[in-house]
Amino acid sequence: MTIHHILRSALFGSTALLAGASGVLAAEVNIYTSREPALVQPLLDAFTAETGVKVNTVFLKDGLAERVAAEGASSPADILMAVDVGNMADLVDKNLTQPIESKAVLDAVPATLRDPGNQWVALSMRARVVYAAKDLDLDAITYEDLADPKWKGKLCIRSGQHPYNTGLFAAYLAHHGVDATETWLTGLKANLARKPGGGDRDGAKDILGGICDIAVANSYYVGLMRSGKGGDEQRAWGDAIKVILPTFENGGTHVNISGAAVAKHAPNKEEAVKLLEFLVSDEAQKIYGEANFEYPVTAGAELSPVVASFGPLNIDTLPLTDVVKNRKEASALAEKVGFDN
Repeated sequence: MTIHHILRSALFGSTALLAGASGVLAAEVNIYTSREPALVQPLLDAFTAETGVKVNTVFLKDGLAERVAAEGASSPADILMAVDVGNMADLVDKNLTQPIESKAVLDAVPATLRDPGNQWVALSMRARVVYAAKDLDLDAITYEDLADPKWKGKLCIRSGQHPYNTGLFAAYLAHHGVDATETWLTGLKANLARKPGGGDRDGAKDILGGICDIAVANSYYVGLMRSGKGGDEQRAWGDAIKVILPTFENGGTHVNISGAAVAKHAPNKEEAVKLLEFLVSDEAQKIYGEANFEYPVTAGAELSPVVASFGPLNIDTLPLTDVVKNRKEASALAEKVGFDN
């Protein structure tokens, strides 16, 4: 079965098993991913061209951890990929990963962007930024400032229970504690121009429509909108905004990740580590940025022009694992203040 057929069957919901399990084929590596395969395919093609190692991919939109757990020791999965640090931590919590034994990988990825026990590493980043109307007199802002009454009726954001926002709220909680976070969330709610909802791109749409002046959203959507991949309408949304990289008053800009881990029972562990080493190389990180408008995790990788236009990114030094620990409480606080009501 070719990689093309595997990708096509996975994308259309097939649960076909991967060929070549248990290391029968030495020069291959099997990826289970909850991320759309098309987003990483250019990287996988480049890896195969450079190493000759065949890459098989199965797309699991939901239930990645459950699938690997059910397969147990006979699982053909070598690499597990997911978006969101919470999903990576979940794989570790369920004992589905093993330490990444590669100096090249660990040297390339900062400690704040990987598991403390090296069970997973980040492959790319997205920042939680502020979209602002182009004509708005605003060049800098802190996350704390978003609750300032001067923004009353001017702020748009998606549901407070969406992982993108519970991550930000959890980071705020780690920085400031429970009481201050509840006060901040209450202030955010008071500043809303509309009920939280939609997606991040709707923030740009509503800025163009005059509903709000600023919106909280992820950085990579700007490139997706301005590139025209979503059509002319979305291009207009992207062109109507400027991007501001907020920081915490005592920290940097909040980021989330896409990440990867070596599966606990990986039949092709050597090839899996080799793939991870490639994915954190400057070459692969540049491809990531160009294809998906994301931030690289390595210092030497080139940014896409759209992302570079946002200005220097000062990443918050709070370990992502601390964000994960606070998510449940952050979600409860958002519920307590009636954020989505």
